[in-house]
Amino acid sequence: MFSRYKKSTPGAVKTSAPKPANDQPGPAAPQKAPEAKPTLRRAPQKAKAVPASADKDRKRKERLAEIKLDLHRALLDNLNLSALDSASEADLRAEISSIASEVLEERSIVLNREERHTLTQELYDEVRGLGPLETLLQDDTVNDILVNGPQQIFVERAGQLELSDVTFKDERHLLRIIDKIVSAVGRRVDESNPYVDARLADGSRFNAMVPPIAVDGSLVSIRKFKKDKLGIDDLVNFGAFNEEMAAYLQAAVACRLNIIVSGGTGSGKTTTLNALSSFIDNSERILTIEDTAELQLQQIHVGRMESRPPNVEGKGEVSARDCLKNALRMRPDRIIVGETRGEEVIDMLQAMNTGHDGSMTTIHANNARDAVSRLENMIAMAGIEMPLKAVRSQIASAVHLIVQASRLQDGSRRMTSITEITGMEGDVISMQEIFRFQRVGLTPENKIIGHFTGAGVRSHFTERFRLWGYDLPPAIFEPVAAE
Repeated sequence: MFSRYKKSTPGAVKTSAPKPANDQPGPAAPQKAPEAKPTLRRAPQKAKAVPASADKDRKRKERLAEIKLDLHRALLDNLNLSALDSASEADLRAEISSIASEVLEERSIVLNREERHTLTQELYDEVRGLGPLETLLQDDTVNDILVNGPQQIFVERAGQLELSDVTFKDERHLLRIIDKIVSAVGRRVDESNPYVDARLADGSRFNAMVPPIAVDGSLVSIRKFKKDKLGIDDLVNFGAFNEEMAAYLQAAVACRLNIIVSGGTGSGKTTTLNALSSFIDNSERILTIEDTAELQLQQIHVGRMESRPPNVEGKGEVSARDCLKNALRMRPDRIIVGETRGEEVIDMLQAMNTGHDGSMTTIHANNARDAVSRLENMIAMAGIEMPLKAVRSQIASAVHLIVQASRLQDGSRRMTSITEITGMEGDVISMQEIFRFQRVGLTPENKIIGHFTGAGVRSHFTERFRLWGYDLPPAIFEPVAAE
């Protein structure tokens, strides 16, 4: 009755026409199109990022995660949270193990010794540490931890990214760990303030962005803090630069040249700045200014300052420029700014020009000439109306040396250039490159082949070096042929 009003099923399969019998001539078969000739260039086949664990391990981890979630709730009900701060690690582990055993026995859950040990460790990390991230933070081979939602955590090892088998239970679990980190340093993150910069207890740099800004789950990046302070000798052994460059940099720092370390994100700017600071004499008063405190200076007389974001009401902000202005009144011999990225560049250049020789900072730039252009742009963005020639003259008189750090395509970090600023020629800042990293080729394993070499130019500050007792031999500036 209602058949004519019935909705037609979308995507219904049409019945095909009956095949003609063998003795009946059927329609001619369509001619096959000629095959396209294969091109010489092929699209690179990129391997999909897959966890290293096998399917069996994945299922086991999922089972343990469900048990761990139940046990974590039981711990919250049974543990005296106010007494955790004074409890020793051994006592807390014993208490967690005892509560976990009782719950497992009540629910008739049988685990082997390895699973019990793993479960106890993960529960301890949930209570005292940072949950699933704790394992990666304890792994010395991991340099960066990048979380893309609760189920996808990448790590960087030896300059290469790989997907780890560590996961969170869900988004709420991830948000709880993020809140635990930021609340420990007096900051907050929520829908009204969806991103935050902080640092972990060991000094590692932490950044997080939460929904609704992060579409597929909270985004977290952790730049791990090196437990061992890397000196110049360590960087030379790692191949970041050579002995001749190290001798030149030692003379430059000791003779109080103003130095800018430029480079891209993750190129090793802060590591280089830490290493350069090792040449500063212990008798000098050093003040450091950072957005997130991560410099590891080895001198005795160091004053550290950290900027502060505004509070919930939008008040109480202390910018890097405020810290820098105050630092000028604190009788510093040297001022080290962790990163110059805004209007504080004006005060930094003024400090370099007014008796605070030997000051250092880092800046994001691809090469030395770009670093100077970035300084000019930041001065313009600060709202200072100055003729371009006056701005460049200020930069040329304040900055003596630009050290370029780069992260190459194979993940290695190199000091690719050391450039001196020699003054002004008309309206242009004149520069000369002293050392460079000369790339030669690429190995079949995609490792870069190259060597460090002098540019064949004598240093503009040779006389200053000599007067300070650093008589560098001219041979270190000579070009070096590839081996």
